[in-house]
Amino acid sequence: MEAEGIPIGVAVEGANRNDMKMVNATIESIPVERPKPTPTKKQGMCMDKGYDYDEVREIIKEFGFTAHIHKRGEEGQKLKRDARTKARRWVVERTHSWMNRFRGILIRWNKKVGNYIGMLHFAFALIVHKKMGLFG
Repeated sequence: MEAEGIPIGVAVEGANRNDMKMVNATIESIPVERPKPTPTKKQGMCMDKGYDYDEVREIIKEFGFTAHIHKRGEEGQKLKRDARTKARRWVVERTHSWMNRFRGILIRWNKKVGNYIGMLHFAFALIVHKKMGLFG
């Protein structure tokens, strides 16, 4: 099983809050203890252009992740130069697509944050369960 793009932590804030302000809370919400990264087994963190700040890169480094944050258009140019380069950005988009299949997440009907977080955890549990191949 490949763990790329499987949601492992969640933090909820209003839509008017900049994504980069939620990095610390999101990483701290990861419930599973991670193995220590090593030089041969690095742990990547794929993020979109909304996280392209030095502050975010420092936070990611403090937690032991290798940041994969591209500026707009940068990854496309890199892929044009070297066709063998694997795109990382699609991992984020694919995960968003998985979450958008749940109507209660795509359109937030819950007014209470606790109820919405419960819906997110349920959706994440189903996504992880499906990715592990336990549905058949």
